[in-house]
Amino acid sequence: MRRLVAGMSLAEKVGQLFVSRAYGHSATDPDPADAEQNLKLFGVRTAAELVSRYHLGGIIYFSWAHNTRGPQQIAELSAALQRAAAGTGSGVPLLLSTDQEHGAVARIGKPATLLPGAMALGARHGEGGTGGAGGTNTGTGGTGSDSGSDSDSTATAEARRAARIAGAELAAMGIRQDYAPVADVNVNPANPVIGVRSFGSDPQAVAALVAAQVRGYQGAGVAATAKHFPGHGDTETDSHVGLPVMRHSRAQWEELDEPPFRAAVEAGVDAVMTAHIVFPALDPSGDPATLSRPIVTGILRERLGFRGVVVTDALDMAGVRQKYGDDRVPVLALKAGCDQLLNPPDLGLAHRSVLAAVEAGELTQARIEESVLRILELKARRGLFDAAHTAAGQTDTLVGIPAHLTAADEIAAGTTTLLANPVKLLPLDPAAAPRVLVTGTDPASPSGTTGPPTTVLARELTALGCRATAAPPARAVAAAPGNAAVLVCTYNVPEGDDPQRTLVKELLATGVPVVLVAIRNPYDPARLPACAAELATYTWTDVEMRAAARVVTGAVRPTGRLPVPVPGRYPLGHGLSYD
Repeated sequence: MRRLVAGMSLAEKVGQLFVSRAYGHSATDPDPADAEQNLKLFGVRTAAELVSRYHLGGIIYFSWAHNTRGPQQIAELSAALQRAAAGTGSGVPLLLSTDQEHGAVARIGKPATLLPGAMALGARHGEGGTGGAGGTNTGTGGTGSDSGSDSDSTATAEARRAARIAGAELAAMGIRQDYAPVADVNVNPANPVIGVRSFGSDPQAVAALVAAQVRGYQGAGVAATAKHFPGHGDTETDSHVGLPVMRHSRAQWEELDEPPFRAAVEAGVDAVMTAHIVFPALDPSGDPATLSRPIVTGILRERLGFRGVVVTDALDMAGVRQKYGDDRVPVLALKAGCDQLLNPPDLGLAHRSVLAAVEAGELTQARIEESVLRILELKARRGLFDAAHTAAGQTDTLVGIPAHLTAADEIAAGTTTLLANPVKLLPLDPAAAPRVLVTGTDPASPSGTTGPPTTVLARELTALGCRATAAPPARAVAAAPGNAAVLVCTYNVPEGDDPQRTLVKELLATGVPVVLVAIRNPYDPARLPACAAELATYTWTDVEMRAAARVVTGAVRPTGRLPVPVPGRYPLGHGLSYD
């Protein structure tokens, strides 16, 4: 690899550092609107031209950039982009990536397999114990094995299984880096951006699950990326729109935030993503962690011994743009110790700024080559120099296949958490064909291919023997009488007055038993009146709605345990089952 780096021009080396978005479903023939967007932002019409112009190291796929219409289209896009990269001077293959966390964040939808998200897996983990982080500290990424340690719990093994399925499907579509798993420990119920994307609030449990997923993804040939270092779990600002400040002391960081990242490094994680947060106890300068040498080099590299690739969170986010201009941010990220510069708002400006910094002596060629070498070594570990193109037909034999869909339902079966059942309303007896009304909030599908959750839940209850119908909140109160139960789906109920609170109160006033189904954050019961039964599903996608229906009807016994406490209502690890 050193010989390859030595033969590259400075522009090619700098290009390897950048991972950019590009618009269009096709690398060479995008829809006219996408071609115009590429021209406006990048000065070229196609993704293939973008790769050639900037010698890019990678492309990140987004659904809103129209990159992810379906598995076969994605595979064809990936292959065409790799052909474009092969035609550049250096011929270095691309590292194609996306955010496919599953659960609340999924860029690729059906017919690909959609699995339970992190907090749902954390709820399953409560059943099986904390497991172990396992692994050997290679410091430069895993070898591809997904075998766990002897101390792995069943739940940790299921988290690894989920990641292995997700990784296999991504690899079949030509995507070899996933920005997952989330290693943040969510100890703040008011956190607006992490929440159910975290495995939970217990740092040791989160560490075990992070390590398991690292092994799963990388065992399937996909680079895992532990994020968001040094920890985004106790913030009250979304770094997409502002600059969060983490108030933990150094001792608190070592106790709460460090363990999952240490476990990821020990499991051989290929990449770590930085957070756009200020962490005064780790660096009092006021610089976000992405631009902090004490955090990226001093802690991640030197304290944790990580020698893999450090990737910034997206550089178009507000959190990294408040203190410095878009021309300075990429330079400062490299000076801090980052390797990959993800999705800058102005790629041309960012590329020119890094070149200028080298020419001015602010960055040395040796510093650039250090990052390029890490990136190329990661690409080599993931087999891109051997076979950058996905074999024809792999999407048909690996993506959304029956075995994977069945596994998703099996994994989800242990995640639904029964929080309250004081009058033993649940399980409903499907043999009696009870009438059930389903209502509440229908948030948008993370992938655009699932839901609406109330409709899916009603359909699944009907398939299990109930006579279930879905009704919008405006008609639910009038439709409630005559039903054996009303299931009301809630989504991140805020403090104070809220239409969801009003709906629950009015449904309770009908006298019909109400079942509360918290379909995202499990904190909703603390902000609502007590109901005849209360469930948490942690995600509103179809796989979790199916799991909830099976719990409601007794098709499966609830075994999920809260991976976070619900202040004022339920402790960490709480969860009921049926006698």
